[in-house]
Formats: sequence, C-alpha cells, structure tokens
Amino acid sequence: MNGLSKKSPDTNGNVTIADCGDSALVAKAVGLDAEAAWRLVHALADALDAVRLTGVHDVVPTYDALLVEFDCTSTDHAIVRSVLSHEAARLGPHPEPATPPRHFVVPVVYGGEYGPDLSEVAAQLGLTEGEVVELHSGSDLTVRCLGAPAGAPMTDGPPFPKPVPRLASPRTRVDPGSVAVAGRQAVICPMPSPGGWPLLGRTPVRILDLHSDPITAYQPGDTFRFRPVTPQQWDEYADLSLADLVDPADLTNSADLVDRHG
Repeated sequence: MNGLSKKSPDTNGNVTIADCGDSALVAKAVGLDAEAAWRLVHALADALDAVRLTGVHDVVPTYDALLVEFDCTSTDHAIVRSVLSHEAARLGPHPEPATPPRHFVVPVVYGGEYGPDLSEVAAQLGLTEGEVVELHSGSDLTVRCLGAPAGAPMTDGPPFPKPVPRLASPRTRVDPGSVAVAGRQAVICPMPSPGGWPLLGRTPVRILDLHSDPITAYQPGDTFRFRPVTPQQWDEYADLSLADLVDPADLTNSADLVDRHG
C-alpha cells in the first residue's frame, strides 16, 4: 500500500500507523509472527468497524496491514489515527477472535474440463494428479482475506512441496466456482473474470449470493475443506450455495450434507 506520507509513522505496541495520501491511513503489525500479525490486523479492522467512526468509508485488512480510507471533508488523519491507536492499545498483541470461525465443506470436481491445469501442476510439483488432489482436499484451509473480484476467498495454500507458479499466459475468462492455486495460496473464483492462477477443479455450488448482505457467506478466519466429487454428481450440488454448507458450531452438518451425496 503506497501513498504520500504526511508525517512519520507512529508506533503503538505492535502496530505502526502511517498516513497514506490525503484520505487514508495504513496500520501495519510489526514484531509478530505471520499468524499473530494477521490476527491482529483483522481484529483491529473489526474494532474500527464497531466504532463506526464518522467519515470512515472503507476498512481493508490484508495479511499484516490494514488500509483505512476516509472522507477528508468529514474527518482527518489525526482523528482516525487517534482511534486506531486507542483500539490497538486496547486489543494488545494477541486479541481473541470476535466470532468463532465457521467451517465449509466444498465439493469439487477435479481435473478434465473442470480443472484443466491439474496435470501441469502435478508435473511441476513432481506428484501424481491424485496426490495433488489429496493434498488440496486433505486439510482445512483458512480464509485470510477477501480479494478481487467480488470478495474472492483468498486462503492458505495446501501443503504442496513447493510454490505453484502462475500461468505464463493468463486466461481471459475463468468460470465461477473455479478452484485455483498459485504460490502458497488458494482461491475460489466467485464470478467470471480473467485469471492467471492454475485451475485444479471447479465447484458446482454458488459462491456468492447477490441478494444477501453481505454477499459472501464466509469471512476471514473461516475455513474451507474441499471434498472431491465426480462429474456425475455435479447436478446434485448445482442448486446449493456455499451458505448451505456451513454449520456455525462444527463440521457436522456440512459433512453430513456432503456424505449424503457421495
């Protein structure tokens, strides 16, 4: 996040706060490991949302930093900085999550027309296609932030032996529901868009609900577990949305739903 800084960054415990242009601030977690930094900036984002500070119109947490955008005719750097500093001090370096994570079990058809890059990714990793699928679907992957387009769930990548390179030539269109990986990350594409990440498969369930607020059933901190299904089972899931595959307490309901279909 780049911008024209108007003053030197302030440091409050494990958070530095710096101006970013004339209508934004960046708060960055420092002196913490990657997991703790991620938890802190997301807790700080939740805290700032709860304050409902006049003039603040967007709060964007990433992996270790938080962008706060505001209307400079309604507030200013000093006011927003003061609130950020207060909330950072209140939270401390290791805040508890505001809400318990939810767990989604997501059916995926791997390979073939659904995952045209599965064989290439397997070759790059020195694995069989089956081993790639096993690793991709074998553990819970945490949603770290919401990316483009339309709140795409950016998750931890599966435990592959090395990072996966992006495509040399990006696609002009990636179908919604496509399950992709790159580097040490993974994502589900929520709507049609260009993309340069290798595609391993596709889920038949709807990722977004444009008639809901918010349009995503997931948020950072939630987890996805991918479940391989066959092309013949596609229609069994096609009327489901991702919201149908979550239980707020544990995986039981979602796992049972998937088990009933295969």
